[in-house]
Amino acid sequence: MQTAADLMAIMPFPNIDPIAFAIGPVAIHWYGLAYVAGIMIGWYYARLIAANDSLWPGNVSPITKSQLDDFVVWVALGVVLGGRIGYILFYDMPAIIESPIRAIQIWNGGMSFHGGLTGTTIAMIIFAKRNKIPLWNLFDIVAAVVPVGLFFGRIANFINGELWGRLTDVPWAVVFPTGGPFARHPSQLYEAGLEGIVLVLVLAALIYGMRALKTPGFVAGVFVCGYALSRIFVEFFREPDAQLGYLLGTNWLTMGMVLSSPMILLGLWAMIRARRQAALQS
Repeated sequence: MQTAADLMAIMPFPNIDPIAFAIGPVAIHWYGLAYVAGIMIGWYYARLIAANDSLWPGNVSPITKSQLDDFVVWVALGVVLGGRIGYILFYDMPAIIESPIRAIQIWNGGMSFHGGLTGTTIAMIIFAKRNKIPLWNLFDIVAAVVPVGLFFGRIANFINGELWGRLTDVPWAVVFPTGGPFARHPSQLYEAGLEGIVLVLVLAALIYGMRALKTPGFVAGVFVCGYALSRIFVEFFREPDAQLGYLLGTNWLTMGMVLSSPMILLGLWAMIRARRQAALQS
């Protein structure tokens, strides 16, 4: 029997099994496949950018394809370890203390973008130093492809029926199996659109249309600032994590907003720094 919420929710939940397939006792989750797809497609896109010498300062790419191939392992470790540790520290520490095995269950609670960004940044700094690659150039190429991974990650969140939005009566509302008998914003799709599709297109326009990679650090700054603004905007439609709730008031300040706000300043600083460095060298 349909509830009133089901009738209001004209976009049906796909009800896809979170487990894509199983190999014996090992279950392969869509969440894990999303990370693999994001990293591999991002790696392919990064190789295309790196191979185009005309996009880079002095018309010479600062990184080779073989170096990018090696870097994939580094970035994968940075994303997974940083993302999981970040989620534990920022969102789920009490539950982890109570049940430590939960720490390795990335499908149970998930990953933190801010933690993954920190882990990836550490990996980039070490890799750039070891391979004598200009750090800001490496920041730029990674920033250009990160939205690809964000897109797949948010789609996986939607398939899992997690991180859903606040109650709403908009025509595209969805009743999620784990969200009670209520129509909610499909906030995962909002994030997939803004953090993924819109951001990757904006960065591609800067790279190919305005040759922004010739100003090292500018693309990275746009990404950091763009992600933060997108995330803060969507937080107004996303239900906060149950274990944290709203940090101030009853309906607006969330942990996602708190963690993203400094990123706006960081992104603006990176863009201003890039412009000033380019002016000094011209």
